[in-house]
Amino acid sequence: MGRIVIVLLLMFAARGMCPAQASGNISYSQSGGNAKAEQNERNKRVLAKEDAPPSATSMFVEASVLMNVKADEHVAVFGLAQECVTVAECNQKMDAAAGQFSADLKRLGIASSDIFVDFAAQNKIYGFQLEGNLAKERLAGFELKKNISVHYQDKLLLDKLLVTAAQSKIFDLIKVDYIVRDTGGIHNRLAEEAARLIKQKMARHEKLLGIKLQPPAQVFAERYSAYFPTEMYDSYTAYEAEEVSRNYDPQERYTVQRARKSRTFFFNALNADGFDAVINPIVIEPVVQFTLYLRVKYEVEQNNNK
Repeated sequence: MGRIVIVLLLMFAARGMCPAQASGNISYSQSGGNAKAEQNERNKRVLAKEDAPPSATSMFVEASVLMNVKADEHVAVFGLAQECVTVAECNQKMDAAAGQFSADLKRLGIASSDIFVDFAAQNKIYGFQLEGNLAKERLAGFELKKNISVHYQDKLLLDKLLVTAAQSKIFDLIKVDYIVRDTGGIHNRLAEEAARLIKQKMARHEKLLGIKLQPPAQVFAERYSAYFPTEMYDSYTAYEAEEVSRNYDPQERYTVQRARKSRTFFFNALNADGFDAVINPIVIEPVVQFTLYLRVKYEVEQNNNK
């Protein structure tokens, strides 16, 4: 046989913030959103030298809380691009596309104040012109890029935004930002839950270890974090394929044309691992995840009567 056919199982797990209706094409530019968030949470629990108790008669009690919060509002960012021979022609076509898109958005009930067109870039385009055996590079035209940001509250409206954008020949959904208004209230809720857990742990330590922890408690670490869906999407490409390996017979030549393999994007949220409590634990849609790591120090009551 002039070739050896080997059947391999190829599972590619290329990490990558989801379908267009929730994250946007920004998912292609990132990797390991969930892994980065998990690493950040682990780093918050690492004791630095200056965090160590100052004496042998004290101890730390700590709590870590996760809270899943649905967004109050969203901002979808669409990308527009036009290639033309002149800058004026690019501007004219760009304004026409943006104008049509904006008008269609207003018919969906989106106010003018919730639409913003942002200039992104203007580039020269170069091509090659053949002159005998010389391929000479020359200016071929210009490319103009703008972004349109759309603010909306109803999360189900995004599907209609995508259809409306396509009617204006806008096919690039860059990202979707998730907005939570009452972050102060969320921090208070996390702090209350963490304080409750620390008091619970304090009572358990006293009962199980036969010690007495003396107030007042001293806060050594209070570390908040927030993880938005745009950065929490991962991706993978899964398929099985054959690999063709050619021997060294010069009479045999093979050109392999591989099929396109689609990537799957999914919201990969933090789970309960490593947390003492999860508020709103059931996640069936992309949410903003807020965390708090709280560490306090107590003095241990010493029994001097031996």
